[in-house]
Amino acid sequence: MGAKELIADAKQRMDATVDTVRRELLGMRTGRASVSMLDNIRVDYYGTPTPINQMANIQVPEPTLLTIQPWDPSSLQPIEKALRTSDLDLNPQNDGKLIRVPVPSLTEERRKKLVKVAHTHAEEGRVAIRNVRRDANDHLKRLLKDHEISEDDEKQALAEVQKMTDAHIEKINDTLKHKEAEIMEV
Repeated sequence: MGAKELIADAKQRMDATVDTVRRELLGMRTGRASVSMLDNIRVDYYGTPTPINQMANIQVPEPTLLTIQPWDPSSLQPIEKALRTSDLDLNPQNDGKLIRVPVPSLTEERRKKLVKVAHTHAEEGRVAIRNVRRDANDHLKRLLKDHEISEDDEKQALAEVQKMTDAHIEKINDTLKHKEAEIMEV
C-alpha cells in the first residue's frame, strides 16, 4: 500500500468516525421530540433486536410528542417495553393502535448530565481519529524504512494526515457545540 492509498484509507476511517459521533449525538434526547431519538432503541421482535423505525411509522405531530404506529399490532407491547426500559426517561402510552410518547422538557440537572454524555461521545470520537492518525503515521514510517517512499514524500504525507486529523476533530467539535446548544436550550 502506497502513501496515497494509506491517506485515502485514513480519511475513510476518520469520516466513518465522524459519522458515528454524529449519529450518537443525534440520538440523544433534547427537550424537543425527534424521530432520531429512537434510533438506538432496539425491540425484541420475534427474538431479533430490531430498530423501531424498521417496524413502525414514527411521526412528530407536535414538538413535544412522538407517535409510533407499528405495522404489526402484536408488536405494540414489545415497543412500549423497549421505550420504558431505555435510558431516555420516556413514558409511552398505548391506546391499542398507536403509542403516544410525550417528550417532557428536561430539568437543568438532566441537561447537564446529557451534556457530559455528549462530551464523552465526542471525546471517544476524537480518540478514535487520533488512533487512525497514529496507525497511518506508523505505516508511513514503515514505508520510509523499507525504502518504498522518499523522506520528502513521508513528510508531505505526515503533514497531510495531520491536516486531515485536525479537520475531522474540528467537525466533531462543531457537532458537539451544536448539540450542547440544543440540549441547553430551554
